[in-house]
Amino acid sequence: MSKTLFILNDPPYGTERSYNGLRLAGSLAKREGELVRVFLIGDAASCAKRDQKVPKGYYNLEVMLRAITKRGGEVGVCGTCMDARGMAEGELAEGTSRSTLDELTDWTLWAERVVTF
Repeated sequence: MSKTLFILNDPPYGTERSYNGLRLAGSLAKREGELVRVFLIGDAASCAKRDQKVPKGYYNLEVMLRAITKRGGEVGVCGTCMDARGMAEGELAEGTSRSTLDELTDWTLWAERVVTF
């Protein structure tokens, strides 16, 4: 099993860094023998907001996160970053969870590869 951690920093919309990070994480999660974890920190915490409504034909990061978790991936959202942005735990997308810097530290030690966006 290969283990990869993705750390996303950018907001869900306005730049494409989080989008591209989730594209790669999702592609990797589809592969046999790949374990994927995603940690959303800073403005990327908003990527895990439940009930995102985007224009028709536009990408939806909530849907992309769900695709990763349905394939066994884990998604942690920095709790301090959530608090700073007024996000409550009940607002998190299905399959994502409030997390901590300690968990990010553990995940970093777990990972064979760490990819940041």
